[in-house]
Amino acid sequence: MKLTSNISYERLGARRTSVATSRGVFQTPLFMPVGTRGAVRTIAAQDYARLGAEIVLGNAYHLMLRPGADVVAGLGGLAKFSGWEGLTLTDSGGFQVFSLSPKVTDNGVEFRSTYDGDMIDFTPERAVETQELLGADIQMVLDVCCALPASEAVLHEAMIRTYEWAKRARTAHTRTSDQALFGIVQGGDSELLRVESATRTTSLDFDGYAIGGLSVGESRDEMIRILDVLVENESLPADQPRYLMGIGDPIGIIESVMRGIDMFDCVLPTRLARHGILLTWNGKMHIKREEYSRSDEPIDPECGCEVCQRYSRGYIRHLVAQREASAPYLCTLHNLSWMFRYIDAIRAAIETSDKALLELREKIIAAYA
Repeated sequence: MKLTSNISYERLGARRTSVATSRGVFQTPLFMPVGTRGAVRTIAAQDYARLGAEIVLGNAYHLMLRPGADVVAGLGGLAKFSGWEGLTLTDSGGFQVFSLSPKVTDNGVEFRSTYDGDMIDFTPERAVETQELLGADIQMVLDVCCALPASEAVLHEAMIRTYEWAKRARTAHTRTSDQALFGIVQGGDSELLRVESATRTTSLDFDGYAIGGLSVGESRDEMIRILDVLVENESLPADQPRYLMGIGDPIGIIESVMRGIDMFDCVLPTRLARHGILLTWNGKMHIKREEYSRSDEPIDPECGCEVCQRYSRGYIRHLVAQREASAPYLCTLHNLSWMFRYIDAIRAAIETSDKALLELREKIIAAYA
């Protein structure tokens, strides 16, 4: 299934596009909440669309182990299984696998299951087969993700192996009528390796392209430097979706959008919510602080989400302080709603003018730097 970014606006490198899949169209820039095990933590599928989600992620590694990709397939695929009517994307699980210090060979990776300790042999072909069973609208190739800093030799080996695995994944992928396959650009913080990886990966003619191996220990400035190199070298096709994996901080998103990135995912908004840290137009709010105990203001007067319309800071603080079960639910609703409204603001700024986009960038930097 060939995905094409139909570009409607471009400002200062930022792109406003629509992308058609077999089950529907999504708009970019796009933020995708992470439902690792088939659910975004603390909320339910009926909340996703109301908040503004268009694509929700699942993790092939975790779903393969529990409940099993064949179980998900038998229950109608990931979207039906999870009660979500929108689009889905599955990550191959490469990042999670490599956090387990697996044995890596040219064939694939061997690791112990985090659930029962069994040895798992995971290859590029098995990653494709698993994700075909899961039935996501978009699946990702298995890649080699290195923590940074790393030596040039380590990064080069990982980049070449990622490319060789991508070739095998491209051959193994047979569910092409209703499922897109994205390649992943690796290369760590090496400009030369990133360009080489992009050249190799795009030669395989994937349906879209992701940039992996960032937000793994490097600074934001280092991340931006790599994106700048890829942009300057025109390394990624202009007419296909571009996905920066694992990025979800507000500054990182707008800086990346201004370098032509279309898609983002991250657990950050939901993880912060579970710790009582709320996203606002004035930066992060640590709602557990005593100063909010008597406040009748909404979390963010500029937000307008259902939580801000109904509840006060004082009440949300009380729930969080008392560890009420509704606290992470309401905080997650707010954080995701804020993130989607932020993405809406970026889209609107791209459609309006260079000035509007720069003003939004300055506002976010002032709040979150």
